[in-house]
Amino acid sequence: MTSASTIRKRSLAVLSGVAVAALALSGCAAGTDSGTPGASSTITVGTTDKVTTLDPAGSYDNGSFFIMNNVFPFLMNSNPGSSDVNPDIAESAGFTSPTEYTVKLKPGLKWANGHDLTASDVKFSFDRQLKIAADNGPSTLLYNLDSTEVKDDLTVVFHLKAANDQIWPQILSSPAAPIVDEEVFSPDALTTDQEIVDGNAFAGPYVISSYKFNELVQFKAYDGYQGLLGKPKTKTINLKYYADQSNMKLDVQEGNIDVATRSLSATDIESLSGNKNVVVHKGPGGEIRYIVFNFNTMPFGATTADADPAKALAVRQAIADLIDRDAIANQVYKGTYLPLYSYVPAGLTGATEVLKTLYGDGNGGPDAAKAKSTLEAAGITQPVTLNLQYNPDHYGASSGDEYALIKSQLEASGLFTVNLQSTEWVQYSKDRSADVYPLYQLGWFPDYSDADNYLSPFFQTDNFLKNHFSNAEVDKLIQEQAVETDPAKRKAEIEDIQAKVAAQLSTLPMLQGAQVVVAGKDVKGVDETLDASFKFRFNVLSK
Repeated sequence: MTSASTIRKRSLAVLSGVAVAALALSGCAAGTDSGTPGASSTITVGTTDKVTTLDPAGSYDNGSFFIMNNVFPFLMNSNPGSSDVNPDIAESAGFTSPTEYTVKLKPGLKWANGHDLTASDVKFSFDRQLKIAADNGPSTLLYNLDSTEVKDDLTVVFHLKAANDQIWPQILSSPAAPIVDEEVFSPDALTTDQEIVDGNAFAGPYVISSYKFNELVQFKAYDGYQGLLGKPKTKTINLKYYADQSNMKLDVQEGNIDVATRSLSATDIESLSGNKNVVVHKGPGGEIRYIVFNFNTMPFGATTADADPAKALAVRQAIADLIDRDAIANQVYKGTYLPLYSYVPAGLTGATEVLKTLYGDGNGGPDAAKAKSTLEAAGITQPVTLNLQYNPDHYGASSGDEYALIKSQLEASGLFTVNLQSTEWVQYSKDRSADVYPLYQLGWFPDYSDADNYLSPFFQTDNFLKNHFSNAEVDKLIQEQAVETDPAKRKAEIEDIQAKVAAQLSTLPMLQGAQVVVAGKDVKGVDETLDASFKFRFNVLSK
């Protein structure tokens, strides 16, 4: 798709794109949309969860996917209330051989800008993901994709490296799989948000009608959407970004916005639970929080002046011995998060609690004497300085309290001195994959409801974390479990992966959280979208 004619079409599409009007603050207030017969009132959603980029090749975070899932088409998707995937803009999808997955599109699909949406766009979308392979992009999810072939305008065949991929249908609903308009997006570089909006390159339930980066976004229902999710119940959705969650709490309780999501503090949620004007909605929690260790730049890491793999491992193990997850869950998050003792959260097939017995007191609690012994056995007799980074906006203001408590827990042992620093998300997401942070906070919102999604993005060589962890046995097991058709054998492989990673501590899982959304009493559809797919869908909201 790099022909001169395609490049020319891209230029024309951008030049002829719709102009983006400024979204007035008054347009974000909760209210009615009297110009839309049969439609619900306009709904305003508030969030603190920032976007990094609208280009699906360049972002792999919940804030960006929050928008993408509502404006881009997918081949596969899940109905609200379910985590099972079915054809979305596809008419049919399935294996036609052990290594060939064939998708047939619905006829007559169009982008909102009038371009035809064909199998060529599908191939283009997956090819560019692999070609760009952005540091903060989701291309690692496509590790089993060998090539994408166009059979005709409606038919595309995915040629897979390994046979019987049990995960592939879920991958087609993930952040690696939004279909993009080849006449607007660059084939080999990230396309700017403004080019995407100006090009009106949308074909999901909604289009973006006005866009102000991480401030205000307005969405309008797209009549041309023919997918699984159905027609939106509300014509206009306004999305308002907050720098301070306390202001978002104030606005939702006073009715200035209709919905508040991602993220309110546990204290705010507790307070709002007693407010008669709003409803606190909770859904299944696949979110996890964890600390990432950079194997190059952490104390005694591979590129440090005193590099020593055994000492670096001892540092990671001693940290694991000292963390008191129960205290963090109860003191900071008041039970809205629970302790997490392994890499796959409770509730998913293959989940274990391997870290609970391997570190600390053997029952989930801390053990300072064990941590000291671990360090001394590796020849470390002086306190170790840790430079630990966290993010104050993407994961909510409670992250400050969480990491202050972690610092206190580590320093109370006398074994560590912690330099705690914070950076806002847009810069943080760039720095953390560029070896800037030796130890740092991350959270994870799953792309699909399967243990694989907590393993393959993190622990394969050249993983999304870019933390320089590599283990040949883990690579092999991750690839094997993804194509294992025997459920019992696959479960055992998933458990084995967790045990091997736990011994090396590429990351240190901390907490597992629920989905919590606060909405006005008149807002309907919130519970419907808080399901185990973990996708927030605008189209089911109404009032």
